[in-house]
Amino acid sequence: MTSRRHLLTGLAAGLALPGLARAQGFPTRPITIVASGAAGGPTDTITRIVAEAMGPHLSQPLVVESISGSTVAPLRVANARPDGYTLLVNNIGMAASATLFRRLPYDVLTSFAPIGIVSDAAMTVISRPDFPAADLADLVNVLRQQGDRINLAGSGLSSASNLCGLLVQHAAEAKATVIGFRGSAPAITELMAGRIDIFCDQATNTIPYIRENRIRVWGVTGERRLQGLPNVPTAAEAGFPGIAMSTWHGMYAPAGTPEEIQLQISAALRAALKDDRLRQRFAELLTDPATEERATVAFHRRFLAEEVARWRPIIEAAGAYAD
Repeated sequence: MTSRRHLLTGLAAGLALPGLARAQGFPTRPITIVASGAAGGPTDTITRIVAEAMGPHLSQPLVVESISGSTVAPLRVANARPDGYTLLVNNIGMAASATLFRRLPYDVLTSFAPIGIVSDAAMTVISRPDFPAADLADLVNVLRQQGDRINLAGSGLSSASNLCGLLVQHAAEAKATVIGFRGSAPAITELMAGRIDIFCDQATNTIPYIRENRIRVWGVTGERRLQGLPNVPTAAEAGFPGIAMSTWHGMYAPAGTPEEIQLQISAALRAALKDDRLRQRFAELLTDPATEERATVAFHRRFLAEEVARWRPIIEAAGAYAD
C-alpha cells in the first residue's frame, strides 16, 4: 500500500511538472517590451527606466522597442505568442482607446493580461500668458461662456493631453475649438505666442515655462500638489474633482500568458519600482512609481476596467471618435 501511495504521489507530481517547469524556467532569453509611443517620448523614457531596473530581477535583459501610433503597439503585443517574452507598456490612452476608436483590431479588456501599473504623473492645466482668468474656476467659466471661440490644443486623440482637455470641457459643459498638434512642444510654442488659449500637458514638459512666466498654470490634476509647483492647487482643491486624472502607465502581456509567468513578471516590476535609481529618475520626470498595491495583476485588471468605464461617457458626450 505504501509503495502504491508513493507511486501515485510521484505520478501526480509528474503531471504537475510541465506547468511548474514553464514558470520556473522563465525567462531563458531576452524579453521585448514594446513601448506605445515615439522614441524619446514619455512612454519610451519610462519604459527604458523600468526595463533597466527589471532586468536583474528576471536575470535577462529587457529590450525596449518603441512604436508610434495609438493602436500599432498594442496590436503587435495582442498578436504575439503568450509566453511572456513580448510585453507592452502603454499609458492612459489604453483605456480611452476602447471608446475612442470605433473599430479596434483587438479588445482592450480581453486581448491583454494586465501585469501592473508602472507610474502615475499629474497633468497641468495651462494657458497663454494673458488669458483673462483669475483662477481655475474663472477659466472654466470663460470656456463655458465663450465655447468654441476658445482654442484648446490637442496632441493626439488618445493622448493624455487630449483626455485632460475633454475633462476641462466636460467641467465647463462647453466645447472649445480643438487645434491638433504633433506632440506637446509645438503646442506649448503656440501657447507662449498667444495663438492658442488653453492646453493640458504633463508637468514635466510645462514646469520650465511656468517658472519663466511664459505660460500660466491654473491647476494640477493629481491627488496632491506638486513639489515643483507648491502654490498651484489641485483641480479638486479648486472645486473641480472631475478634472482629476493621472497620466498612468501600465504593463501588459498577451492574453493567454500563463498566470505563473504573469505573476513572475509582476513581482519583478514591483521589485524594480523600489530601486533607488529608478525612483530618482522618476522624480526628475515628476512621475511617481506605482505603489505596491497598484503594481499587481489583480489591481491593474480591475483598474483598467474602471478606467474604460470612466472615459466612455466623457468621450461619447464629446463625440470624440476615430474611425
